[in-house]
Formats: sequence, structure tokens, C-alpha cells
Amino acid sequence: MKVMIDLCVVPIGVGLSVSKYVAACQTILEEAGLSYQMHAYGTNVEGDWDEVFAAVKQCHEKVHEMGAPRITTSLKVGTRNDREQSMQDKIDSVEAKLSNSD
Repeated sequence: MKVMIDLCVVPIGVGLSVSKYVAACQTILEEAGLSYQMHAYGTNVEGDWDEVFAAVKQCHEKVHEMGAPRITTSLKVGTRNDREQSMQDKIDSVEAKLSNSD
């Protein structure tokens, strides 16, 4: 099953800056061969369910390995079975509607 998620991994007990932890997770997503798009407060990821959630698990393992004693993660998960749709398809759909409203 294909899935799209919005992922926000927040290490706790590591100070104010978390960018090195975010970068580590981005590397995991890249190495997993998943499509992803970072945004200011998280990352959208799409792919096969098992591969996506295996990468989420790897992010947790890596962030703990980097010294974070606790992690809180927010996930939004979306699936559909009526047709294939990518993250870019969703963006293109909204942008097309914005273009038509001129």
C-alpha cells in the first residue's frame, strides 16, 4: 500500500537547536530512496507503507544514537485506494485552482 505522511521528529533533552537531528533523518529518507519534501516544521514523505515506516523507525534509532534521551514524533498519515496520487499531484492541483481564480 502506498502512503503519504507528514513527519515531525522532535528530540527532547538536546538543547534548543535540532537541525543536526533533522539532517540525520533527511539522510535516512534519502538513503531509503523515498520521495520526501522538507518544510519548516517537518517533512512530507511518500512511498510504500513498510518502507516509509521502516524509515521512521530508523530516524528514531538514529536520533537516540545521537544522544537524545527522548523523542516525540507527530505523524499525519494518508492513504487512498481509488487512484495513485503523489505529493506533487496534490500541490499541482491547488496551484491550478489558484491560477484559474485570476
